[in-house]
Amino acid sequence: MILRRLALLLVALAQVSGAPRFYDDDPIRAEPKPLQVDSALSRKISDYYDFFLNTLGHPGERHKKDHLIPAQGINTLGEVPDGPWYANRHYFKRMSVKELVAGPGNSTPPSMDGQWTVVAAKNEGITPGFTIVDAARRRYIVKFDPSRNPELATSADVISSKFFHALGYHVPENYIVHFPPDQLRIGEETMLTDRLGKQRRMTQRDVTEILLNVPRSSEGTYRAVASLYLPIKPIGPFRYHSTRSDDPNDIVPHEHRRDLRGLNVFCAWLAHDDSRAINTLDGLVTENGVQFVKHFLIDFGSTLGSASNGPNTPRSGPEYLFAWKPAIFQVFTMGLFVPEWARAKYPDIPSVGTFEADVFNAERWVAEYPNPAFSNRLPDDAFWGTRQVMAFTDEEIRAMVRTGEYSDPEAEKYVADCLIKRRDKIGRAFFSKVLPLDRFRVEDGRLAFDDLEVQHGFRESRTHTVQWSRYDNGSGEKTELPGQTTFTLPQPSPAADYLCAVIRGEDARKTVTAYLRVRGGKAEVVGLTRTW
Repeated sequence: MILRRLALLLVALAQVSGAPRFYDDDPIRAEPKPLQVDSALSRKISDYYDFFLNTLGHPGERHKKDHLIPAQGINTLGEVPDGPWYANRHYFKRMSVKELVAGPGNSTPPSMDGQWTVVAAKNEGITPGFTIVDAARRRYIVKFDPSRNPELATSADVISSKFFHALGYHVPENYIVHFPPDQLRIGEETMLTDRLGKQRRMTQRDVTEILLNVPRSSEGTYRAVASLYLPIKPIGPFRYHSTRSDDPNDIVPHEHRRDLRGLNVFCAWLAHDDSRAINTLDGLVTENGVQFVKHFLIDFGSTLGSASNGPNTPRSGPEYLFAWKPAIFQVFTMGLFVPEWARAKYPDIPSVGTFEADVFNAERWVAEYPNPAFSNRLPDDAFWGTRQVMAFTDEEIRAMVRTGEYSDPEAEKYVADCLIKRRDKIGRAFFSKVLPLDRFRVEDGRLAFDDLEVQHGFRESRTHTVQWSRYDNGSGEKTELPGQTTFTLPQPSPAADYLCAVIRGEDARKTVTAYLRVRGGKAEVVGLTRTW
């Protein structure tokens, strides 16, 4: 708590003392070495409490009509540095197809050389499962598909974990496995908590009862997703608002983190409406001799049209589980009004569920209930996420969907087709909210960039104008350079080594201001700001 207050105080003092905007190490690509965390309290978050808190209340700090709160936890370019929350991957450092399909790892599936020891039964959540230890003494959570929808949840879990990894989040390794019933043995000290909350020794009958409720192949084997235990000491989920009081490194309110605001775009793409606190996990890890808290997304069985225990409901995504306005509207229309989402068509493919792209509305997509970080998303946060979604080619998407191991080729094709269509809808929806320029660089003495809306074929061309100024890094003052309206870099005066370029398209409200540091005859883009 003391360190957090000190950090906030230093930020406030910097703002009033005229501290420079840019330092020699800007833009920062990775977070500084974390502070040591000797211990952190393990906690649980009630799913019901979280629902009512976010549905009936407004936790965290929210925007006001006259005061928008810009994203935090970013560098001077508006990017999220590598750290315990996030790692820049596919869009920033192009991954090969082999790397994309590997995801967080694909070399340590459960060993089939010996039996798996059941050390616990999954008694939380909505899907049956076990915790097992394989012959190599690795620990996994094993989860199954709903009985009427083989491959539905397991495919979604594996595919989405690959995408979220490529998008920069810390996630577990997930594997699709097939095993006979005699692959399982019960550990001598394995306990089970029954429906009355009492603990007792687990028996073979308990295993049989779980397996009776999951699909079984004609060969007598069971298909499941095996999630390798994370190499952490778990301390419970994180919230999408506020900070952890026992983590001195957690100084940015979660509702203002760009990697959590922008996560809204990724969840919309993959139909991850179950994106809530219960499907996250914090854990203590030790790297380079320092113990700190690392943050993970987990449990992706409720994505791609799956609700883990069956197909998702058609209203999941278009509407919250409960909201006053739609409820009142239905009352006054006596239920005669049919919302657009109710007109969606779904294929008769049990392994796909309610996943579609024709009615999908990227701007209106919501999670099951309000999420403070998602609610705080601004156009530049959406742009940060959208360019990453658009970075996946059709071929890359199809290769990643193939890791779901659908037995029906039509299911694989349909899911990939939907992701491609949803990707393009996201691009059209959110690129138009800002001037979508990115990848700024200096080439042959000129300021260059990519117009992503043009690059991805959403419009044929755009004319860009620019006005250069000298920038005083100490005072923040800009001195316009008359006549400097081409993208050729002007020469800064001897007293200034920073330039700024304000770039516009046809809409004067939408601008990108690029800040360049000029030293030793070389210019480097070190800062970006956007208006809309």
